[in-house]
Amino acid sequence: MSKTSPKKPGASAQAYQLYIELEDVRPTVWRRFLVPVTVELPSVHTTILFGMGWQGGHIHEFFFGHDSYGCKDPPFEPDFEDVMDEAGVSLREALGGRKTFIYVYDYGDNWRHKIKVEKVVALDTPIDRSVCIGGENACPPEDVGGAPGYEEFLEALRDPSHPEHEHLTAWIGGAFDPAAFDVEDVNVRLSPSEY
Repeated sequence: MSKTSPKKPGASAQAYQLYIELEDVRPTVWRRFLVPVTVELPSVHTTILFGMGWQGGHIHEFFFGHDSYGCKDPPFEPDFEDVMDEAGVSLREALGGRKTFIYVYDYGDNWRHKIKVEKVVALDTPIDRSVCIGGENACPPEDVGGAPGYEEFLEALRDPSHPEHEHLTAWIGGAFDPAAFDVEDVNVRLSPSEY
């Protein structure tokens, strides 16, 4: 008689396969994830945040057509009164049959992420959290100035004669490899013990 491991609470044998691409950034920064079909928006936020490589601490917002969702704790500024609370809202509910949506992180830098539901995958083993299955290139540093600032940052790092080279090298703490990506590192960041 074979033993089967008990299903974890919240685990699902079906997953959305999500493709996430950071807009207006070269080289293209993208990730592919499996997320349980039961996933709620706060967990999608965590997946994008840690899966892309962001550190956190900035406002975020989801856009599904004309509907937008975000974290209402602490309450949004008056400019965000039309944003619905993401708490308790499933990705399935927010999608409403759509296949694409937008996630914005850090309105100062305005990091826009295009997200596509590529397919629903049947899993041999149920999952209760997101799993990264692919990607390319490093996430830009926080507070670098958005896509234009990132382009300038990379240009300054490549050119030792650039007037900002020394300052930005010190600011980033040494070397920065825009092509760096490790799927195992991403999955460590996504593990429950990390957040």
